[in-house]
Amino acid sequence: MRAVFLDYHTVSYDDLDAAMLTGALDDLHFYPSTLNAQIAERIQDAEIVLLNKVRLSRELLQGARGLRLIVIAGTGTDGIDLVAAQELGIGVCNVRAYCTASVAQHTWGLILSLTQQLPAYARLGAKGSWAATERPHPKGGPIRELAGLTLGIVGWGELGRAVARIAPAFGMRVDIASHPGNAAAAGRLDLKQLLATADVVSLHCPLTRSTHGMIGAAELALMKPDALLINTARGALIDSAALAAALKAGRLGGAGIDVLPQEPPIDEALLQPDIPNLLLTPHIAWSARESRQRCIDEMAANIQDFLRGGRRGRVV
Repeated sequence: MRAVFLDYHTVSYDDLDAAMLTGALDDLHFYPSTLNAQIAERIQDAEIVLLNKVRLSRELLQGARGLRLIVIAGTGTDGIDLVAAQELGIGVCNVRAYCTASVAQHTWGLILSLTQQLPAYARLGAKGSWAATERPHPKGGPIRELAGLTLGIVGWGELGRAVARIAPAFGMRVDIASHPGNAAAAGRLDLKQLLATADVVSLHCPLTRSTHGMIGAAELALMKPDALLINTARGALIDSAALAAALKAGRLGGAGIDVLPQEPPIDEALLQPDIPNLLLTPHIAWSARESRQRCIDEMAANIQDFLRGGRRGRVV
């Protein structure tokens, strides 16, 4: 069975063991990366396609007449035309819960870095300000304690729950938002109410029609002026231009962003050099080595199950 991994180097930095993948497939070709213009040719004779960031449209799927299974190196499925895959009889499977520890760790890294003003104070130290000042400690931004603050979670799935479990260690209360567009469920807050009352808001929901652009200028205006917004989910959940404007105007305490609407970014508002209190990382929350190894091992398990006639990890 001929298989191709279209963008292996987005998962492995030459530091993973691919033995389970090669053991599951006799004829697997690894491409470090694949340009859009190369996709059609590379998948036209493949029966199984493995990918991470590469996007497959209806047109591309229609051209791959032998394709039987798409194996995603991750949880998100928004890069695949799932309706077309189902109509064409192509299976699609993803990997869930493989990077829970890594994403939770990164989320709290962003929260702690912002509340402790670590980037600003690290810059002061590196510039020699500490040695030059007459004060025992140079003055940077205000440092806050997390104890007594409220963490608002938007997206109560595997990742949102993992982040929330850590909050009590810092003495934080946790509030959970209802699904955007739905009435507040028991034990949860309407999104607008959560935005208005939380000190830290962390996004962990998938990108859907109802969540696309869910945090715009109106929603940011509801938040406390010293609140933090964290996004390790999908970039298009937030209106980047509105967030940049809120930070520049001092209407928000800070933001920790690991994802952007378009990656790699082009003409991205959050890449402006003069945005204060913004920590921007290049979609690395998921990428601890242990998580990436777990991901490709789970991909192999999905393939092995498919070859036995099973539906492990299937979304289509």
